[in-house]
Amino acid sequence: MKDMALNGTERFEDQAQQEESTETAYSYGTSVPKIFGLFTAVAAIGWAVSVFLTGIHFWALPLPASFDPTGTPWQVMTSEYAYIMGIPLALLGAVYYLTVLLMSGLWFQTRAPLILKLLTPVTIIGVMSSAVFVYLQLFVIEAICPFCMVSAASTTVLLLLEYIMIKKSSLPSLTKLIPTAKTTFNKKGVTWMGLMFVAAALPILVFWITTIMPFPGS
Repeated sequence: MKDMALNGTERFEDQAQQEESTETAYSYGTSVPKIFGLFTAVAAIGWAVSVFLTGIHFWALPLPASFDPTGTPWQVMTSEYAYIMGIPLALLGAVYYLTVLLMSGLWFQTRAPLILKLLTPVTIIGVMSSAVFVYLQLFVIEAICPFCMVSAASTTVLLLLEYIMIKKSSLPSLTKLIPTAKTTFNKKGVTWMGLMFVAAALPILVFWITTIMPFPGS
């Protein structure tokens, strides 16, 4: 009787594991890896533009008192809307694109569906933020920053590519994938993301350090 009870328990556990595996089963369309590669390239463009704009905030601002920025991109970059609590929006944009890049890199390592699902709200937030800033440029500041528009276009393309990848894949709901977070973001993956974050943050750190270093003649 005891052996029968144990066998029954084992069968129940096996059945539960099979049901859980079925609930989290997924598949990707054959074109998804290529689209993800394009997605990553667009994110890299957005990151490069944001880092460039961050460098301008550190190096070129404030502008000389004699310079009139009215109607120029400088009017956008020196406006009160270009900062949140003293932090340049370009720097926040760089962090956003870097987050997308790191998640993309982890997806290529793991092919975990949770990453693709999480990128949906991330890219939606990016588009909403860009839309607000584009509105401010057009109707409040009344000046256009070309690099800012490139960033806005990049995050819009990211959301479009994310939507295409989701449509070409068969994925469980996000709530069913949440339990897989531990295996998706394992120690190896998190360590890799941390190292890549530090490496990517170095250019911005160098920008900031050069603004406070006592160069001769400064």
